[in-house]
Amino acid sequence: MTRVESMSGPPAGDDTRPRRGWPVFTVVAIAIVAFFLGGLGGSFQGKLAEIQKNDNASYLPASAESTVVANETAKFLKVETIPGAVVFHRDGGLTDADKAAIDRARVSMASVEGVDADGVTPTQISTDGTTASVFVPLIAKQDGTTVQGTDLAAAEQDVLAAAQTSVASDLEVLPAGPGGLLVAFIDAFEGLDSTLLGVALLVVILILLVVYRSPILWFFPLFSALLALGLSSMVIYVLADHGILTLTGQSQGILFVLVIGAGTDYALLLISRYREELHFHDNRFDAMIKAWKESAPAITASAITVIIGLLCLGFSQLNSNKSLGPVAAIGIACTYLVMMTFLPVALSAVGRWVFWPRKPKVDGATDLATHGMWGRIAEFVGRRDRPAWIGATVLLAVLFAVGIGSLQTSGLTASENFTNEPDAVDGQALYDANFDQGAGAPAVVATSASGVDAVIAAASGVEGVRQGPGSVCVQVDIEKAKALLQSFGGNVPQQLPPGCAPTTLNVAPIDGRTVINVALADSYDSPEALQTVERLRDTLHAVPGADALVGGSSAATLDVQTASVHDRNLIIPIVLVVIFIVLAILLRALLTPLILIATVVLSFAATLGVCGFFFTHVFHFAGADQSFPLFAFVFLVALGIDYNIFLMTRVREETQEHGTRSGVLRGLAVTGGVITSAGVVLAGTFAVLGVLPLVFLAEVGFAVAFGVLLDTIVVRSVLVPALSHDIGKPIWWPSALARAKD
Repeated sequence: MTRVESMSGPPAGDDTRPRRGWPVFTVVAIAIVAFFLGGLGGSFQGKLAEIQKNDNASYLPASAESTVVANETAKFLKVETIPGAVVFHRDGGLTDADKAAIDRARVSMASVEGVDADGVTPTQISTDGTTASVFVPLIAKQDGTTVQGTDLAAAEQDVLAAAQTSVASDLEVLPAGPGGLLVAFIDAFEGLDSTLLGVALLVVILILLVVYRSPILWFFPLFSALLALGLSSMVIYVLADHGILTLTGQSQGILFVLVIGAGTDYALLLISRYREELHFHDNRFDAMIKAWKESAPAITASAITVIIGLLCLGFSQLNSNKSLGPVAAIGIACTYLVMMTFLPVALSAVGRWVFWPRKPKVDGATDLATHGMWGRIAEFVGRRDRPAWIGATVLLAVLFAVGIGSLQTSGLTASENFTNEPDAVDGQALYDANFDQGAGAPAVVATSASGVDAVIAAASGVEGVRQGPGSVCVQVDIEKAKALLQSFGGNVPQQLPPGCAPTTLNVAPIDGRTVINVALADSYDSPEALQTVERLRDTLHAVPGADALVGGSSAATLDVQTASVHDRNLIIPIVLVVIFIVLAILLRALLTPLILIATVVLSFAATLGVCGFFFTHVFHFAGADQSFPLFAFVFLVALGIDYNIFLMTRVREETQEHGTRSGVLRGLAVTGGVITSAGVVLAGTFAVLGVLPLVFLAEVGFAVAFGVLLDTIVVRSVLVPALSHDIGKPIWWPSALARAKD
């Protein structure tokens, strides 16, 4: 085998051995605890779906106007519901037998557990006679207890089963409305602990087999990552179950790929250094101790940077972002713990044979296969540093310009959130084509009882509010309506007269406040409906003495979008400041952190440009969520800076002995292979998010995967080392290295 001189480490046969003592025994003890807790935590991984919350309340802050309205309206209702409908369709027109069967289905659906039977409406028939719909609201909260997402999904499935068994098999039966779409959203996360994790593990196994060229070694980092996932799942389950944090489906999906990807990255760095040290130490335990000491600063700084960056999401207005921060931070912390304790103990315990067939020997040399190609790249960077970093910068600028104009982050409707077409999307399209689009999900206005008439008059004149009798009405008291119905023997007329209910059936004011429902002319999640809510708020806020607030499904969607923009503008600068501080402390310099952050931000901008092009012209997505830039930024910058940390900590180590310019090239050569491998693993794991049928996760997965590859191949391999080499020792200003030999 061809050999080259090592870039670090003592000569072969050196008697200097790493000192052992209580730190080693502490690591071993923690490794044993991590092994047992991680194994035990595996059982909690499948339970996470039980405590997920995917409704708007889990996303919105308590101060949001729609949340305030929801809290007020809850006083008037014993049961809070999610609007939903079941649509029946026959292309040639509904027959009399179909209509009779649909009436039987309505009775059957009303008896399903989890359905608000009092809210089930008479059957509606479309004007062309091809479609019928029945309003079937699901119970979201009863007696102060919120219904879990899995129970909502089960109730919706039971509703559809009851409908399908009541009608002819050739009659199309589809869910629609917010309830149907919410359940479709919940169902989309069913593959989290099976499909997503399975594909992620398969991708990592294949990459590790190529990287290590060993049929054995891949098992250890992957098994360690699974232990970390089990440990973090247990911690998160306990905290979420006690209401300390909120777990959403998207948080869980990101947690899985983050732990697998980051864990494999940390393992690659540690194993690479361990392999180097095995060339200089006959005793494998001594080699691991030295490798652990040398790689710990970079891995620790990386973990701290990511954790702090994620915790910056705590400044978010959105509860979903606030929850993602600690959920992902717990995942990284558990991953760091396992990878720095269990993995080194396990590897050093089993011996050199895990590297078979390329077992390292004590020869004072390292493999040319590991550093040879990167040595040539480093030589090129050193010879053409200025053209290299200028060319890389121009390339990133071009990528940014190519597609940034195509990136639309104005939000997605509920139907546009899916990469596939679930039944709820088809059902909603049928409903919108045949019935009043705003029916079933009105804007909800909480107002003073004294201002009811003025609010109704003002709301009725707002553009986008449905016109005609019964469009703007005080909420009906369900108990009063039930009593009236019972007085008529329980018979419900198939066609109710238009207009609002008699005032005797209205809810009684509570604390001088009451509730008004405002029917919208457009589908509840459409851009037009959101604009109507904005106009309603502007108009009703101005009604004297009414103190009117506008909530409902459309208002909640609007509030989520508004909070997303606020979070993006606030958190991105905070994350940059935090990362700068961490880098300044780690590298003991001010100029280098500025260079690293500037290059990563440039890489992020280029990634946004590429995303804009691919989302619009290749994947044909309708757009992107308002929170997409923030999520992409946090993960790309926090994770992307990792690779620069791995590079520059090694460069600093080499600089102390060989000078800055030589240190840059030596650091690039020795870390190039492992960092690129780590980038490929992380990109592969995040790309796996695309297996879930949700546009948001597919977009985040693509952005992080492409951005990480761009960062490892262009930024960390060319731009950063070329620019650092061109500047020379001033990059370490104001530390002593800025005045040392170069």
